[in-house]
Amino acid sequence: MHITAETALCGIALHPAGHTRSPAMHNAAYAALSIDAVYLAFDVRPAELADAVAGMRGLGIRQLSVSLPHKEAILAHLDEVDETARRIGAVNTVLRRGDALVGTNTDWLGAVGALERETRLEDRQAIVLGAGGTARAVVYGLRARGARVHVLNRTPEKARALADDLGAEGAGGLEELADRPYDVLVNTTSVGLGSDASPVDPDHLGRGGVVLDAVYEPERTRLLRDAEARGARVVSGRWMLVYQAVAQLEAWTGQTAPVEVMAKAFG
Repeated sequence: MHITAETALCGIALHPAGHTRSPAMHNAAYAALSIDAVYLAFDVRPAELADAVAGMRGLGIRQLSVSLPHKEAILAHLDEVDETARRIGAVNTVLRRGDALVGTNTDWLGAVGALERETRLEDRQAIVLGAGGTARAVVYGLRARGARVHVLNRTPEKARALADDLGAEGAGGLEELADRPYDVLVNTTSVGLGSDASPVDPDHLGRGGVVLDAVYEPERTRLLRDAEARGARVVSGRWMLVYQAVAQLEAWTGQTAPVEVMAKAFG
């Protein structure tokens, strides 16, 4: 990669920074599209977020991805936040528009893009496990595509608050999965990350349908293996990350992103 004074600087702000696949995906896409840009990972501690945004202004960074733990806190440091990001309550993408830093959210596009590899979403009955920031993006995306959504969480009160805020049909505790049929099931909890645990009892899973696990390490989580054993079509969380990155690239460049190139770079 040949970097000059004309090379556009992009990147991702997160903490810790060691695990991110974003630089590999974005740099592979730049190469495929002959875009003179470089994408770097910036390890930004929560107390340094305001300084990092000031650095984005001062250094002329063109596009900044935002990951944990900054997706909510960064809203206070931007010039504009679009309606989608405000509705979800989180920003995962900052774009430079003239002198303004504008926040948006492509996580919901990552979720629906991943699911639409296997099924249409309109009029489907969907269940979302979890009630955090990822769950909000997934529920928003499912509702935007016309799905009927029910939110289940270890703390039912949080599930109900999310459902009321984003217009889901209902909410409850995780144990309700045993009695609730679904066409689409999405896990947004962290259960299974780096382990062989599942957020739900395998006997509570339905038969068939499509199951997406936002956890991407390991790629075939216990939830996905249990669901596949019951005849489900399963989708790895890697596709959520690929499609949210695709939407980021397209929002910045206006070009069609090379999905398969980015998926291969993800590893």
